Amino acid sequence: MINDEWLALAVGVGLMATDLDGTLLRPDGSVSDFTVATFARARAAGVPVVFVTGRPPRWLPAVAAATGHTGVAIGANGAVVVDLASGDILRAHEISSAALDAVVTTLRAEVPGIGFAAEWIDDVPDETSRDTDFAHEHAFVPRYVVGTPQKAADIRDIVDGHRVVKLLARVTGSGHDADSFLAHALEHVEHLVTVTHSNADDVLLEMSASGVSKGSALAEHAASLGLSSADVAAAGDMPNDIPMLTWARVGLGVDGGHAQVLDAADAVLPGPSDDGVARFVAAVLDSHA
Repeated sequence: MINDEWLALAVGVGLMATDLDGTLLRPDGSVSDFTVATFARARAAGVPVVFVTGRPPRWLPAVAAATGHTGVAIGANGAVVVDLASGDILRAHEISSAALDAVVTTLRAEVPGIGFAAEWIDDVPDETSRDTDFAHEHAFVPRYVVGTPQKAADIRDIVDGHRVVKLLARVTGSGHDADSFLAHALEHVEHLVTVTHSNADDVLLEMSASGVSKGSALAEHAASLGLSSADVAAAGDMPNDIPMLTWARVGLGVDGGHAQVLDAADAVLPGPSDDGVARFVAAVLDSHA
């Protein structure tokens, strides 16, 4: 059911932005038939639905297939904009080599046992690019292994010459949790990169070029459509979503989301298993009728 609060917030929304994991997608990566049908209805009505995620481009085709959605996705926490239909990178914001070097040097000195990984976008991808656009240090243990990523003792030995859009850092056995690790990093490298996290159960930092966030990328994309924050609703569940929730006129948290997100939200939607995002999109479409 759509409640009165959602109906009031939905009025005037011309673009819906949504995070993926923990917000739109179920744990197995699926969505309901209702969500697929609602997104199709939005496309027919000319109301854009934009995926805004921490995922890199190589993880987006599966989402497009599950949702049937062929619009635009903002990936890597705002660092890349992807056409889901073609897979083309429309825009990218890279971390400078100087900033990357300074971050690695600083955090390695501050956090014993830290390991780094990187995502990059090259100008001329090839058939093997999905196996080679991610690399990590031996000390970094990926949660998900895709292809055969390169490995080295120092991430800088691998990424030289690549357009790095996301730098990651993980530490185990340090006494840090995700929030304290983020707070510690912000003290030391916030002036060099945008630092956030997207999973309270994973002690993992996600870093983009300074000033680049889900919020900045969503603002840029909305402007390209002739829209402003007053026209936008955004839904998310983790700290990396806060910049877009606070930029959009309507910021929507999700049941079970991070406390900081729920504090920042104008309303809270049901989680992925209960089609919260699609229900709100349906309210938006009903308000247009």
